[in-house]
Amino acid sequence: MIASTFGAILLVGGRATRMGGGVKPLLEVGGRTLLSRALAAVTDAGCAPILAVGPELDPDPRLRWVREDPPFSGPAAAIAAAVAALEHRAGDGGSDDGDDGDDGGGGGGAEWMLVLAGDLPHADRVVTRLTSAASSAPPHADAVVLTADGHPQWLAGVYRTHALRASIRAATGELADSSCRALLGGLDITWLADEDGITADIDTPADLARTRAAFEEEHVSETSRTLPPEALDEWALALRERFGLAPDDVPIGLILDLARDVANGVARPAAPFSAFVAGLVAGRSGGTPEQVRETVAAVVELAGDWKES
Repeated sequence: MIASTFGAILLVGGRATRMGGGVKPLLEVGGRTLLSRALAAVTDAGCAPILAVGPELDPDPRLRWVREDPPFSGPAAAIAAAVAALEHRAGDGGSDDGDDGDDGGGGGGAEWMLVLAGDLPHADRVVTRLTSAASSAPPHADAVVLTADGHPQWLAGVYRTHALRASIRAATGELADSSCRALLGGLDITWLADEDGITADIDTPADLARTRAAFEEEHVSETSRTLPPEALDEWALALRERFGLAPDDVPIGLILDLARDVANGVARPAAPFSAFVAGLVAGRSGGTPEQVRETVAAVVELAGDWKES
């Protein structure tokens, strides 16, 4: 089976009106700009060529910059500008990825083209999901597109290069200010439900603040997960020696699993409180290892069923 090949189109030329202006792709989330996140995601997926549509924001040589005409004329016009640049390159006999093969529609040999908005903080997860689905898509499928709450996310999709070209050629009238639905809605599309919120973009200052907070929390959580095991072992030993406890009296793994499940099911501050309650209840029941496990299981079950009122 021949592996699928991918190129990418990054749309980074919007006005950011709801942000009050500015350049959204250069906003930083988790210490990196949204543009750098998208570029890293498509590069890691082996995409070539990588076209960015908008004013040149980054001199990175992996990016080939093009501009829709007129500027700020919408995503459909931006997609058309990128595809036209691919055709121009193919017409010159060039190939952006060094492959002289034909994809059936010009694109430097790429069978598929990822089309991504420039304000996706989770671009890496979007790209992974799309490329995986495209690699196993049936031959008749023209595209794989994510949906959020039932709404197509046209700028979180991957399209066969020849299908993009055909849609643009079939478009009647100007594509300026046209919708993605008008341009792409006639394709044979495989829809993927976004159940994890990975297509959530940044449209407003509130979106930006919320996303930054989520990334910061994820960073803190990741840092705690990478605490050297010996540090916990040393602290557990100190506790056992201070209070005369046996190793089975301090089940580190069980306690950490309890804290994780409560933090995910209820809230992070509830984790240490719940661990204390579990210890108190188990102690009153006799405090045997079996009683500890039963108490922890009960707390975890309660956390799993928890619904914030």
